[in-house]
Amino acid sequence: MLSPMCLLWPFAVVYDAVTSVRNLLFDKGILPERQFDVPVIAVGNLAVGGTGKTPHTEYLIRLLKDRNAAMLSRGYGRQTKGYRLATGGTTAEEIGDEPFQIKHKMPDCIVAVDEQRCRGIERLRQDTPADVVVLDDAFQHRHVKAGLYILLTDFARLYCHDWLMPAGRLRESARGAKRADIIIVTKCPPQLSEAEQAQIVKKLSPRTGQKVFFTTFVYGSPYPLFPEEATPCPGLKNRPVLTITGIARPAPLYAHLESQGAEVKPRRFADHHHFSDQDLEQLNQAFEALGKEALALTTEKDAARFLAQAPKLSQRLRRRLYVQPIEVRFIDNHHHEFNHIITDYASKD
Repeated sequence: MLSPMCLLWPFAVVYDAVTSVRNLLFDKGILPERQFDVPVIAVGNLAVGGTGKTPHTEYLIRLLKDRNAAMLSRGYGRQTKGYRLATGGTTAEEIGDEPFQIKHKMPDCIVAVDEQRCRGIERLRQDTPADVVVLDDAFQHRHVKAGLYILLTDFARLYCHDWLMPAGRLRESARGAKRADIIIVTKCPPQLSEAEQAQIVKKLSPRTGQKVFFTTFVYGSPYPLFPEEATPCPGLKNRPVLTITGIARPAPLYAHLESQGAEVKPRRFADHHHFSDQDLEQLNQAFEALGKEALALTTEKDAARFLAQAPKLSQRLRRRLYVQPIEVRFIDNHHHEFNHIITDYASKD
């Protein structure tokens, strides 16, 4: 009996042909790429989801705060179309989960969405004082010619070990990695050795001039999603924690919580999942069944959707629902080199 991989492989070959022809047309100038008179940094990946784009985008925005950095996204999953400039009152439904998360965490940051990135950059230049634009999830969006491309790949599933959709999770062939100026291996174990890093670099086979960095996640202290109703967080040790995730790969989060002594009770949903009334009622019941010592915890990305659903959550769940913040940390203090590359590019006239 043929394996699912064998059955899907012919479709992956067709997909490879289509994406390769598209890239060739851009490479030859037959399809136009547009450059702008402002530094543009494109952040993305070859695989579908799960590489940690949003925390890395946040890192860039913090790094470039003195340059009036703006983040432009297509706004995946939003219920609107066209260009939208986020304000303090903008909802996740209007701009999407990740842009809302960034605007919510960094209110002074310039955040906009537009499925047409060229138009979005034009509007940002008209409407804001942005001196540099960070394009989120834009590695395949080739109508914009960015000045710096950052490619992310998950430590647990390097693009060189993956396959094209639908046989695997790649949006385009691993050959596309050659367009990157910087490759970041994300979600690494904190103690990844130099020898292990060297082995990964060998597997990735970067072209001459490409820089390869390694990052891990640092987990902060959970904070209440509804602080006006919350009870003080009593700590996670030896407590059942209803862990609600709608992200591509929640395993690192589970491992972190277990390292803190939590009894993880996972409720996993698909990436960008929209929580239905039935989902919320099931969460209410699941939390109630865990007993009076239980806590609930979700990701910053998922928190954006829960804010709009507050009335449908039980009072007890609202009072004990916490958000797990994460930040990016470069392994072996290589952030100095990375930061220099980014700020040097952003400062060019």
